[in-house]
Amino acid sequence: MLIKAITALGLALASGPHPLAPSGPTVAESIRKAWTGQAGLRAGQAMVEARQAEAEGARDLRLPSLTLQAQGIRTNEPMQAFGIKLNQARITAADFDPRALNHPDPIGAYGGSAVLQQPLYAGGRISAARRAGDYLAQAEVASQERRRQEAAQAVVEAYFGVQVAEQALRWVEDSRTWIQGMEDFVGARVKQGLMLESELQRLKAFHAQIDAQKAEVTKQARSARSGLGLLTGTGPVEGPLATPLTPDFEGGMRPSKEAVDPAAGPAAGPRGDLLAADLQARAAAEGAKAAKGSVLPEVGLELGAGTLHHSWSEKGNWTWAGVGVKWKVFSAPDQAKARAARAQERAAREMRDFKQQQADHEVRVAKESVLAAQARYAAAKESLAAAEESKRLREARHREGLAPLIDVLDAEAAIQGARTLLLQSLFDLRVSRAGLDLATGTPIEGVKP
Repeated sequence: MLIKAITALGLALASGPHPLAPSGPTVAESIRKAWTGQAGLRAGQAMVEARQAEAEGARDLRLPSLTLQAQGIRTNEPMQAFGIKLNQARITAADFDPRALNHPDPIGAYGGSAVLQQPLYAGGRISAARRAGDYLAQAEVASQERRRQEAAQAVVEAYFGVQVAEQALRWVEDSRTWIQGMEDFVGARVKQGLMLESELQRLKAFHAQIDAQKAEVTKQARSARSGLGLLTGTGPVEGPLATPLTPDFEGGMRPSKEAVDPAAGPAAGPRGDLLAADLQARAAAEGAKAAKGSVLPEVGLELGAGTLHHSWSEKGNWTWAGVGVKWKVFSAPDQAKARAARAQERAAREMRDFKQQQADHEVRVAKESVLAAQARYAAAKESLAAAEESKRLREARHREGLAPLIDVLDAEAAIQGARTLLLQSLFDLRVSRAGLDLATGTPIEGVKP
């Protein structure tokens, strides 16, 4: 009987959709839908693109800048009036008359200029900013990959949460069918005067409890489908789900030894959040170098050309070229920024170390969780088989008048408790394995981008 009960349970949980029914999405397909359809992950991808654009901007700091300017002016301000005429190359002796200098007539001009500036040396700020931008862009890519894996874990939890709720609903229906049969049997015995009316009322009360349980499980199933739709970005999921809940039967997930052995080594690939923390620490170190460069000299080259017209034929043209050095010998704000950048570098290094310690802890806990879930699942299978056998014996004795009805109802309650424990242990096992994958940086459910 024990083997029969376990086999029946395996077929009930592991069987996929009916061959004639349309095949539903697998857990891998649901994960990929979440990666492409979830608004939260799309927002994360936009952050990646923003960081990459910022990195490109930092790389372009080493390139020259070209500034074009066009202007039109009319003024009688003495200095500007004289300067405009000079730039237009039309100064004459009459312009040096004190009356003309002190009270010039209004003068108009139009023209423009082009200035090319090329930084030659900036105390290492440009190269440091370029490296920091590259590190931050790479860190955002790694963070996005971590967000994708966290979304995958959430999809696994929601996906199998749907199956747990709907299997519980099927079992509730089985209980309702059984209690209806018991009501018919006891009702017939009551009419024959072989049982008390109170026995039938007890059954009806138990039936009402099962109806209430059905309503609660139905709500859970609908909520789980809605949650899965939220994660995948598709709205409430309808129809069957193709990947079975149980991992130990045909078609299910078969874990490798490394997936459950606490002594197994870490995964080959780094976790996205750890990689991001390391890259952020490198970016902070480059930021400290850039801040230090702000108190060093700057050397730049400037080339320019300008023109100013009085009319199309009356105009002045000029060019210039220069190399300049600028040095803030002392700047309290820049000194404070340099100290802040060094503190941020230390903070980033400490955070990187803490995240590594946290990851090691998560791996240890996840491995223990998988082993504990496996043990609970094995115990739950035995408990359900024992409860099924106990109910069969008590029901047979009750029909022979050798056991009270309360014993049969207690046996049915024990079965419901064992079923709940079995479903919860199966769910915990599947979710804990996904948690172990997340902790070790292994693709969840084997799904890769």
